[in-house]
Amino acid sequence: MLAVSGPAIVVGAAIVRDGLLLAQQRAYPEAVAGRWELPGGRVEPGESEAAAVVRECQEELGVDVAVHDRIGPDVSLAGGEFVLRIHAATLTDPDAEPVAHEHRALRWVHAEDLDNLDWLEADRILLPALHALLVRPDA
Repeated sequence: MLAVSGPAIVVGAAIVRDGLLLAQQRAYPEAVAGRWELPGGRVEPGESEAAAVVRECQEELGVDVAVHDRIGPDVSLAGGEFVLRIHAATLTDPDAEPVAHEHRALRWVHAEDLDNLDWLEADRILLPALHALLVRPDA
């Protein structure tokens, strides 16, 4: 009997510091270069979503994060081949400065400025949840 598996999981980190959200600008591929997204990537076999968020933030930004609750809906990617799940996160060292190792630029964004960035479509779907995260009293 063949095992039926669901879509592969891709995680994203909604990193919040002082009420601002960290966004990163794609450098490649050319079709999406210049657009904005949250840090993240694929969950490896045997890896938890939280561990993948931590690993991806270390690889992409050079920082350690504490992973908190999932936010927003699951977002289907690549015709259902993948599903994107976003987790709220904070820097374990609040004074750490993320570095764009794999992206063109980084930017800390106010809630009222979220709609002004040219987000990738998958991340744009999450803007209401990201806005709600930023306006929470504990953000």
